[in-house]
Amino acid sequence: MSKTVKKYWRRETIAFTLFGCLAIAIGAMVISEAASSAKSKVSTPTITCGGSSQDSINVIVTAGPTGAPAGFSLQWMTAEDFAANGYQWFDSSDDRLCKGSFSGNANLSRYELGPGESVTVNVGEFLFDNGASTNCPGELVCGTDYVFRAFAHATNSLNRSDFSADHTCSTLDCDIGESCTFTQGYWKTHGPVPVGNNNYVWPASVQAGGLTLGTVNYTPTQLLAIFNKPAAGNGLISLAHQLIAAKLNKANGAASTPFVDNAIAAADALIGGLVIPPVGSGSLPSSSTSGLTGTLTSYNEGSIGPGHCN
Repeated sequence: MSKTVKKYWRRETIAFTLFGCLAIAIGAMVISEAASSAKSKVSTPTITCGGSSQDSINVIVTAGPTGAPAGFSLQWMTAEDFAANGYQWFDSSDDRLCKGSFSGNANLSRYELGPGESVTVNVGEFLFDNGASTNCPGELVCGTDYVFRAFAHATNSLNRSDFSADHTCSTLDCDIGESCTFTQGYWKTHGPVPVGNNNYVWPASVQAGGLTLGTVNYTPTQLLAIFNKPAAGNGLISLAHQLIAAKLNKANGAASTPFVDNAIAAADALIGGLVIPPVGSGSLPSSSTSGLTGTLTSYNEGSIGPGHCN
């Protein structure tokens, strides 16, 4: 073989090799991009209705087979608006669409769900614990149907899930009779520093002497500061919010039951001499307070007891 032929053959072989490597690299990039675009989704969660009051609805969110490790988002609107919009959801940018985000990545979050795990969100009486936020923090309307849907958040390896099926839940009827109860949100906005056009309507006995929580007495100003303190995973604060409201309701003339009275006594016993933030630095794990907090919330919201005031 002549030198010229050998040189030509060597040049063509090198070119072919380089072309082959380039083709392989491009093919790998295409495959990688295709794999990324075809990344699987987090399993779609399911939602069911829990208990309701006249101004709130418990929505139970259950994760699918992949879980919802990064949390989930919940959307809702009245069934009337849903029907008027042609049984379609408002656009995400529409202010009429209520949205709540419940991050599983926040510190001490309770929204990091494993496969098949559930968590209850109280829509209308939000406890702003770690990871929770919403554009609709106000109370719901009594005697009203609401439509809900949810999706699980994306993770590093999975895209966000599809929306769950639409699910309708209802608040309780508005007719509740006499000696009714108000929520902690009502008492907070009608306290020593009224919000908006509200008035200071706490019972005269509380305005004059405050309330005792556990074994510690708090002034109205201190009670309002506790109301305004986010729970942030501290079960003592969550319990105190509902205990203050329950005691304000009773001082305001609301009827009670032995079950509710026992829960109030048990809450006082559990709190004992702990001084509640921000007045003090007391703390209790949510696991030890959630049962009592739930009972007192049900009383204040009207699910048990005389019912919620209009």
